[in-house]
Amino acid sequence: MIQSILAEIENDIRKYSPYPEKVRLVVVSKYVDSKIMIDAFNSGVKIFGENKAQILKNKKESFDLKDIKNVSWHFIGNLQSNKVKYIIDYVDLIHSVNKLSLAEEINRQAGIKGRTINILLEVNISGEESKEGYILENLKNDIEDLQKLKNINIIGLMTMAPLTDNENIIRDTFRNLKNLQDTLNKDMFNKQLKELSMGMTNDYKIALEEGATLIRIGSKIFK
Repeated sequence: MIQSILAEIENDIRKYSPYPEKVRLVVVSKYVDSKIMIDAFNSGVKIFGENKAQILKNKKESFDLKDIKNVSWHFIGNLQSNKVKYIIDYVDLIHSVNKLSLAEEINRQAGIKGRTINILLEVNISGEESKEGYILENLKNDIEDLQKLKNINIIGLMTMAPLTDNENIIRDTFRNLKNLQDTLNKDMFNKQLKELSMGMTNDYKIALEEGATLIRIGSKIFK
């Protein structure tokens, strides 16, 4: 069952993305236990996304007990600074860096471990009060300080579209994030922002059309 769904998503990536070779699937596993995740891994999943640090740590340990390697762990939820220490040893990408103080703590903990951590800057493109993420003004104010942090590597942007059935609103959100990526790459990052994490089960096809390189899908896979 999981294999057929994964095949469907791969077909959608080829169909909707202008550069399918750049797109990676992040399987959102926050609602499933380690046993089901291991089944998914055996079906071909290589990247899991979790939104709670302690649960991610526990699941990583479950995989280690089974001696399962070649798994990439992404953190996709709202990360509290005091939880960074739980995931800093092994997380490959943090999608949700939305304030300078969090970036500074990731930088500090990464330095202790002798690591450089890849991160995405989460941007509240739609401006919804209920959404996490940088508003543009705050992001612009923090950019120079973020770039000075030596133990983090800013490789892209992330956003979540509004909960709406209006595809034009969803598309505008994703398109505006792509435009912001282009502007930041031109003005400040010298084309280093290569990743766009956007699109989930209900809107990933639109996200692919608008340039997503990371799509975060859970409920479609774990029905």
